[in-house]
Parts: sequence; C-alpha cells; structure tokens
Amino acid sequence: MRVFVSRPLPAPAMERLARSFDVTTGPADRATTADELLAGAREADALVSMLSDRIDRAFLEACPRLRVVANYAVGVNNIDLAAAAARGVWATNTPGVLTDATADLAFGLLLSVARRIPESERFLREGRFDGWAPLLFLGADVASATLGIVGLGRIGQAVARRARAFGMEVVYSGHRRKPEEQEQGARFVSHDELVATSDFVSLHCPLTPETRHLFDARAFGRMKRGAILVNTARGPVVDEAALVEALQSGHLGGAGLDVFEDEPKVHPGLLALPNVVLTPHTGSATRGTRLRMAEMVCEDVERVLAGQAPKFPVNQPVR
Repeated sequence: MRVFVSRPLPAPAMERLARSFDVTTGPADRATTADELLAGAREADALVSMLSDRIDRAFLEACPRLRVVANYAVGVNNIDLAAAAARGVWATNTPGVLTDATADLAFGLLLSVARRIPESERFLREGRFDGWAPLLFLGADVASATLGIVGLGRIGQAVARRARAFGMEVVYSGHRRKPEEQEQGARFVSHDELVATSDFVSLHCPLTPETRHLFDARAFGRMKRGAILVNTARGPVVDEAALVEALQSGHLGGAGLDVFEDEPKVHPGLLALPNVVLTPHTGSATRGTRLRMAEMVCEDVERVLAGQAPKFPVNQPVR
C-alpha cells in the first residue's frame, strides 16, 4: 500500500511507515504545492497532510484510492470533512499532545511583549546599551493583571494554569461555562466583558464562521488602552489590518502572534512595528511534541490500512 507524506516527519516516524508501506514525501525545505500534493496523493491509499494542505471535494475525487487523511495537526479546517466522509475516507488529527507546548509559547509571547524582550535584546546587540537608566524599556506588569482567555479548552486551561502561577486574574469566554473553571481559577464572563476588562487577551478558539475576524476594528476599539493581544489559535480569528491600525494608533500596547490571517504571508504593518513579537507557527515545535504527533498519525494510518477504525477520527465515513 502507498502512503504519501506531504512533508517529511521526524525520522523515527518515517522509518516506521517505511517498514510497512511504499512511502513517498513532499519537499523538506518548503511547503508542498497543491500540484505536488495532488500528484503524490493521486495513487496513494493514505495521506499524511499538513495544516497548510487544502483537502477539498475536488482533491478527494481525484484520489480514488485514498482511505485516510491523517492531519499532522489538531486543527482540521483545511479538510472538507463531509466530503471525505461521503467518499468513505477517514480524517484524523493529533489532539491533546501539543497542549503544553502551545501554552508555553502563548505565555512566552505574552511575557515577551509585556517586558519588551525582543526590543531590548536588539538594542543591546546593536551596541546601544550604555548602562542602566530609570526609563529604559519600561514594560507592562504581568502579576495582578487580568488575562482574558477566549476559549477555555485544553490549551486555554493550560494557559490559565500558567497565569495563576504568575498571580494573574483569569477570566474566560466561550459558548458555555466550563466545569473545569474552578479548578483552573478562571471566571466565566461574556465576550464583551472580557474584551473590555482584560489587560491581556489570549486566543484559543477554533476557526469557524463565527470566530473569523472575531477580533476586528470594533473589538480592538473596545479593548483597554495599552492591552496586549496574543494569538496562538488560528490567524483568521484576527483582522490583521484592523490590528495594525489599533497598534499604530497606540490604542493597543502590543501583540504576540504565532499564526497569521494569510499564512505564510504576514501583514507588512506587523513586521514594521517594534511592539509586535512574531513567531512562524511554532506552537507545537518541541522535539518531543512533534515526535508524539508523528506517532499518532502513523498509528492511524496503520489502523485504517489494516481495516480498523482510527484512534483519533474527526469524521465518520458513510461507507
């Protein structure tokens, strides 16, 4: 059986797949193009896809042998799940495994923006530091500040735990109250209240039609002056043009972003601002996390091609 891997996985996972299947891969040094993805998957029984790979109805129809699309990510908004199910194709993901890694990065971005770490490091490296000064790189207080978490799922809860350790007050918004809120020391509030009262806002909601541009010009206008936005969820949750305007006007104090609206493109206004910390979608980028993610997709490919149901399905094929 044939397996196409959109971009090479950690070596142990590639070796594992190669022991049982005829494996081919996309390029290691850049994103696989749509044409390359289709060429590789056209005769494949299984596809290991990346979040940047668009798996739509037309793609699935062009790959008649395909039995499983194992997404090397938690999010699956790149896959037409209904179209896959209608063609009898399983779709899977890698839930839970990247919770702590992503929460670490989210809180790292928060601290980096609040304490102006990248700015001050560049200042020092450029040879401009000539001694301590009372007003040098003054930042925002984190202890006792209010952190608003949009989406108290696994990652949101992990961020809340980190915030509590820093002495922050934590509020959260979402479709409903979470039974874990007491354990996490978080208080449920309306979305409007969260936006208006938080010193820091960290996004951990999925990308849906309702959350696309959830943070737009109106939302930024209602945030506290000097507030800081952190996004490690999905880029299109934020209207980047509106964010740039809010930052340039001085209304927002800064932003820390790991995901982008038109990824891999980044709004040039963000690149030009010193109070914005940008990372290239590295929320899960620890050696241990990426290896565990690879093991999960390997297991589901093996299970489906052996005639079993996958362990981490996100759809239910109709045949």
